[in-house]
Amino acid sequence: LQLLALQQAMAIDLRLITATMKISSDLERMGNQAVNIAERALSIMALPQVKPLIDIPRMAEIVDKMVKDALDAFVRRDNELARLVVLRDDEVDKYRDQVFRELIAHMIRDQGCIQQALDLILVSRNLERIADHATNIAEDVIYMVLGRDIRHHAEEKALTRNEKTNSHN
Repeated sequence: LQLLALQQAMAIDLRLITATMKISSDLERMGNQAVNIAERALSIMALPQVKPLIDIPRMAEIVDKMVKDALDAFVRRDNELARLVVLRDDEVDKYRDQVFRELIAHMIRDQGCIQQALDLILVSRNLERIADHATNIAEDVIYMVLGRDIRHHAEEKALTRNEKTNSHN
């Protein structure tokens, strides 16, 4: 606000201020999701293990990298790194869906594990929401750097996905 009051702000300055305010909100929401995960972890640890946890730790690694990369992209004003964060959101969604399917099937086979399975489903959902907030931050970085809002533009996101696909060929 001091920048606005004392100097003529340029478009990039205004986008930086806007992005910073939005990112602050996303970080707060990530913290709320982390608290939910911690509370579920306490509940999960008190019960016998439902099944070996493979997908949730993988999901957590991806989410952790997304958050780090989104914040690095903001600090460095790196729209390419931000685009990579946006691309990884679909991978986290797939893990969440996989965890959900596996745990529902497990609950059907063994009704004694319903509470722990539900807690694990909620953990995967919380991780997915953190990934969504990291994606929001990355989208804000792209807007801040390029002046392009890709949040609700499927064609922009498709272009980003196509760039990823083409780079693997």
